[in-house]
Amino acid sequence: MRESVDPVNQMDDDVLDEIHAVMHLVRSRQYRAVRDGANPLTHLEGKMLGFIARHPGSSQRELADYSGRDKGQLARLIAGLRERGLLQAQVDESDRRSARLRLTPRGQALHQALRRQGRQLSRAAVAGLSEPERRTLFALLRKVRANIEAAG
Repeated sequence: MRESVDPVNQMDDDVLDEIHAVMHLVRSRQYRAVRDGANPLTHLEGKMLGFIARHPGSSQRELADYSGRDKGQLARLIAGLRERGLLQAQVDESDRRSARLRLTPRGQALHQALRRQGRQLSRAAVAGLSEPERRTLFALLRKVRANIEAAG
């Protein structure tokens, strides 16, 4: 006896796989641009630079809250970014045990290169879609995100 496949349920099962495949492809292409340069970055390092660029003066604790990573892993990541001249840390005047993180000019330039590459990939991703299709895609992706957030 042949097992019947419900195409709607099959599509439901494949949605997250497709989203993951798209994001993996985007990240691979985005980081290829900096991987071969003078300052190769991992995806996590890029995320950390992006967070600090958006929140200059953040502490390691704020970075941990954002990333969900443990303090030891973050300490090693921060130390590596500092050694490579991409990140600087200044002692927090109100809490001498804490440091405030900022991008160096090199870190800022690398972050901007990643953003430019991301914008190019974003344009390529929606090439051929009409403006209404783009709005619909965006709205549907936001709904998918909200559904996942609501599911806990």
